[in-house]
Amino acid sequence: MRRVLLLFTVSLTCSGQAQRPFDVVEATIPQMQAAMRSGRTTSHALVQQYLTRIAIYEDKLHAAITVNRDALKEADARDRERAQGKARGPLHGIPIAVKDNIHTTNMPTTGGALAFDGFVPSYEATLVKNLRDGGAVIIAKTTLTELANWVAGPPTPMPGNYSALGGYGMNPYDPRRDPREGLADGRPVLDSGGSSSAVGTAANLWAANVGTETSGSILNPASRNMLVGIKPTVGRISRRGVIPITADQDTPGPIAKSVTDAAILLGVLEGPSPDPADPATRACMPPPGRDYTRFLRREGLRGARIGIPRQFYFNEALTAAQREVMDDAIAVLQQQGAVIVDPADIPSVIADDLRNHLLTWNTCQSGKGRDAGCSTVFKYGMKRDFNQWLASLGPSAPVKTLTELRKFNLEHQAAGAIKYGQALLDISDEMDVDADRARYQADRAKDILLAGTNGIDAAMKQHQLDALLFPGPNGAAIAAKPGYPTVTVPFGMIPNTGARPFPDGFRARPAPFGVSFTGMACSEPKLIAIAYAFEQATKRRVPPSAAP
Repeated sequence: MRRVLLLFTVSLTCSGQAQRPFDVVEATIPQMQAAMRSGRTTSHALVQQYLTRIAIYEDKLHAAITVNRDALKEADARDRERAQGKARGPLHGIPIAVKDNIHTTNMPTTGGALAFDGFVPSYEATLVKNLRDGGAVIIAKTTLTELANWVAGPPTPMPGNYSALGGYGMNPYDPRRDPREGLADGRPVLDSGGSSSAVGTAANLWAANVGTETSGSILNPASRNMLVGIKPTVGRISRRGVIPITADQDTPGPIAKSVTDAAILLGVLEGPSPDPADPATRACMPPPGRDYTRFLRREGLRGARIGIPRQFYFNEALTAAQREVMDDAIAVLQQQGAVIVDPADIPSVIADDLRNHLLTWNTCQSGKGRDAGCSTVFKYGMKRDFNQWLASLGPSAPVKTLTELRKFNLEHQAAGAIKYGQALLDISDEMDVDADRARYQADRAKDILLAGTNGIDAAMKQHQLDALLFPGPNGAAIAAKPGYPTVTVPFGMIPNTGARPFPDGFRARPAPFGVSFTGMACSEPKLIAIAYAFEQATKRRVPPSAAP
C-alpha cells in the first residue's frame, strides 16, 4: 500500500525567466547554494528537478513514502526571502528528505505501520523545526523498515527497508528483486541497508536525508548506498518527535553524498541550544555557530592515531573481497600521514572471562523465561518509550498503547499488517516497566561496561587513539550501546554474494562498501576531520548509473 503523493507542476522557467541549466545530479549543497546566490538557479528549480526525478524513478526504487505536495510553494517562499537578502542558514532552499518516523505536521508520520496510515501528528519534531529554521525545504518522507526494525524477529525477521505501507525499498545499485528460492517474496536482491532509507539520496531524488539509528540504521544504509553517514553521539540531536525504540540508543543523523554535505546538515539538525524536551541534548557542546565545516581539513589524517580492531571485526568477519578493500583503506590512511595502531583490539572482545565478553552478550530477541544472558535494553526501552511517545500524541493517536498496536496488527493481517509477524513487539509488550526495571538497569550497565568502559574507551585510551577503523557498518552495535559517534565514508565495491547461490544466468551487480571511523562521546569534530581527509584522498563515490 503505497502512500506516495506525486503532486508537482512541470515548469521550464522560474519567475518568468529562463535559467541557465543547473543539474542536481551529484550536486553538493555548497554548489547548489552558489548557484542560487549567483542567480543560475532557484530553490523552485531545484525542487522541480528533484520532483521530476522522483516521478521517473519512484516506481522502481520506492524511496519515498510521501512527497510534500507543498514543496514548490515552500521553495518559492525561500526564493522570495533570498531575493530580499534573507537567507535563513546553510540549507536555505535545499530539498531535504526525512525518515518517516520523524514528526511533520504537513505530511503523515507513519513509521511505515498500517495503524498509522495517514496519521498527522499535532506537533513537529524539534529537528524538523531546526531544518525549517535553517531554510530547508522538506521534500519527502523516506521509506523505512517498519518502526525502525523493531517489529518482526526470529524466526521470520523483517527484510531491511520493508514496511506494510511502503513495501520494499530497492537499492539503486541493483534495483531488482531477489530471485532466490526462499527469498523471492519481493525483497531487493541487493540489500538497501536497513531502516533509514538512503535510496533517494543515492539516486539523487533529494540533496540529503535525515535518518535515525538505534544500532546501525544510519551507518548500514549509508555504507550500502555509497554515501556518507554521521551517527552522532546520542543527545547531539534532539529526539523529541521521533518514534522511538529506546532512548538509551536512539539518535537522528545525516546521510549525504559527501562529508561536506553531511557536516552542514549535522550543524542544522543539532539546534542552537539544548532541547528542554530531551535532557540528553545537554551531553555535548556544539562548535561555535554549530559550524562543522570548520573541521573539513585536507590534512585531517596527518598524525591521527587510528586503531585496527583486528579480533572479530576484521579477522573473522570479512570476506576476501572485503579484506582487500580494508587493506586498501589502511594503506591510504598511512599514505595520508595517519599513525596506524594494528592491532588495537577491543578488550571486552578478547576477554578470557566469557561472563564479561562482548560477543557473548547480545540483544534479547526472546520472551521472558528464555532471555537469560542477553540485554533486555531494547525490548524494555520499546515498551517504556513507545508508550510515552503514544501518550504525547494526545487523543488523536490511532492507538494508545503498544498492546493496542499489537491487537490492531493481528486484526488487520489480511490488509497487509505484520507480513513477517511481530515477535519483537510481543516480547516488548510483555515487559513490566516497573517490575522489570532492576533487570533493565543491570543490563544497561553491562551494555555500557562491555561496549564503552571495557570496550571502545579502553581500546582508545590504551593506544591513545583518535578513532577506531571498522569495515562497513561492522562497528555499529558496539558504538551504539554507549551512544558513541561514527562517520562512514564511501570507498569500495564488493561482489554481492550470500549463503544461497543465484540462479543460472542471473548476474548480481556489485555492492557498495564503506569504511567507518568511530570515537568516544562528543568526538564528531575529530571524526569529521578524519573522514573528510580520507574522502578527499580517495573520492571513491560512484553514482548508481555509473556503477559497474
